[in-house]
Amino acid sequence: MRQRPSRSPQPRRNSPPAIAVVVAAGGRGARVGTAVPKQFLDLAGRPVLLHTIEGILELESVTEVVIALPAGHLERARRLLADRKWSVPIRCVRGGSERQHSVRRAVKMVRSAPDLIMVHDAVRPLCDPGTMRRVAEAAWRTGGAVPGLPPTETIQRISRTGRILKTPPRAELVAIQTPQCFRAEILRAALDRAERLGFTATDESSLVRWAGHPVALVPGSASNIKITRPLDLVLAERLLTGGRASPAPRERSFVSRIGHGIDYHRLQKGRKLVLGGVEIPFEKGLVGHSDADVLSHAVADALLGAAGLGDIGRRFPDSDPRHRSRSSLEFLREIRGALADAGWAIANVDATILAQKPKLARFFEAMRTHVADSLGVGRERVSIKATTTETMNAEGRGEGISAHAVALLQKTIRPRISRIHTRNPRNQ
Repeated sequence: MRQRPSRSPQPRRNSPPAIAVVVAAGGRGARVGTAVPKQFLDLAGRPVLLHTIEGILELESVTEVVIALPAGHLERARRLLADRKWSVPIRCVRGGSERQHSVRRAVKMVRSAPDLIMVHDAVRPLCDPGTMRRVAEAAWRTGGAVPGLPPTETIQRISRTGRILKTPPRAELVAIQTPQCFRAEILRAALDRAERLGFTATDESSLVRWAGHPVALVPGSASNIKITRPLDLVLAERLLTGGRASPAPRERSFVSRIGHGIDYHRLQKGRKLVLGGVEIPFEKGLVGHSDADVLSHAVADALLGAAGLGDIGRRFPDSDPRHRSRSSLEFLREIRGALADAGWAIANVDATILAQKPKLARFFEAMRTHVADSLGVGRERVSIKATTTETMNAEGRGEGISAHAVALLQKTIRPRISRIHTRNPRNQ
């Protein structure tokens, strides 16, 4: 028997409703065709996930964010989010085999007592605050709301063999986006009921309607694209950079700076050998006040040098006891923040380790991941390699290890355009 839709009473309150946001980040990038899940792909110099979260936090009433991720990428996400000055708590939770299971797990991790729970795709990095507000306001009035756009293409129903069966009236069709927002008690009850009865929906609005609650539709945004295929990533980058691949010089231009970093540390028995945040099995380790991660130190100096922000010794002096045994990846995360404050974006980093022993090639990918996550960029922007010195110097004799790094930074500037006063040619 079909359940009659229930109408939620109109709430009354003076302050805006508190909103907890669940980010569905369980995608694995199959249609994009990359080994890296699409939420971690590079978009205009930063991972897609960061763009999405920063967009969410433009909504003033957000109290917390819970991100549901594949189990194998939880630590990657935590490193990416670490040491940033977020305005609300942000936590990561292991997702499930289906979107609905991931959302349910994330909802159960909500620790505040929100009025509304908003569910958003991790790979919609361009959703504007206006769309989010429209959805939240409608959800607070009616119990649930989603943004949507009328389709621009003719939609056909087809058979399993690909034969066209029927053309639905376009006026009855709408393309649903996220965020989707619901009163907290409505979404929780719908998720729990579906779990008990074994029902699975394609999205939260379908689930809530199945549970007998109305869902309102508000205007969506054409720029709120979902990163699904390679072209979506290109389009998103164009939108983020002003709608063109190379902005017109009079409107904006890029300044690029290159920095070089070099660092040496002596090897000694009884110390751990850490390079790029990876502990390398070896009989000796590097001597230093921190973890003596010579690779991370070289990268740090290259970045600081390119931005004109000094060097690692001045920023993290070995005379400061707070830095004793500290992970050098933390230095990179702090430098990332300093670069962002100064308006710089990291274009790429290229580093070379000089060591006779041990062999390092099998650790390069882990090093790239640690360094890239600490800098908040995609792995494709970080290159790490190594070479020996043919036993010709201290590195070759096994007395120490050194590293060189080169970094390219970019900054978008808007040059001032002076007003030009023209004379009337008749008066010349």
